[in-house]
Amino acid sequence: MQRTTTSKHLRKAAVVAAAVVMATGCTTNEPTSSKPPATVSATPTPATASHTPENPEESAKKQAVDTYLSHWKEVEKRYADKTGKAGDLKQYAASAALSQVETDSANMRKKNVLILGTVSVDNPTAVSVDINRKVPNVVISSCMDISHWRVVDAETQKPVSLPKERLLRYVIKATVEKWPEGWRVIRDEPQGKKC
Repeated sequence: MQRTTTSKHLRKAAVVAAAVVMATGCTTNEPTSSKPPATVSATPTPATASHTPENPEESAKKQAVDTYLSHWKEVEKRYADKTGKAGDLKQYAASAALSQVETDSANMRKKNVLILGTVSVDNPTAVSVDINRKVPNVVISSCMDISHWRVVDAETQKPVSLPKERLLRYVIKATVEKWPEGWRVIRDEPQGKKC
């Protein structure tokens, strides 16, 4: 009788152990969900079928403007750095635009000056878009506001005197091209007129 009772306990323990294993499965610390697993469907849902893809020209304009604004954030970093190395200019600029910023930065180091503060690029507007060229481009016109930039001595941080007649808000035109690595500002030309 002892042997039968022990066998019953062992079988019961085995059943309980099996139930625990089946209930927990291969466990992780992730919470379980009562939702059924997602399935992939080859046919689009009605909402997907009615979605209109973005116009390629509008997409190019947006990407070019975003690149242009990011370019100026990197220029701010470069002009504020004594070493002239800060900012990831090559991520957003190339050709004449990149060369101009690097030349300006080198000239500032020679004169021992920095430009601190922020520049505002107001109302950047794509005035022309050509996505059918071998190298697509967008031309952007905006109002550059440098009134919050401070030109200072690199050592003392004291302001450097500047001509009073200089423009603090002026029209600037930029050309942004789509290179294999992404959009790049290639020209950034002040137009010499107030905005």
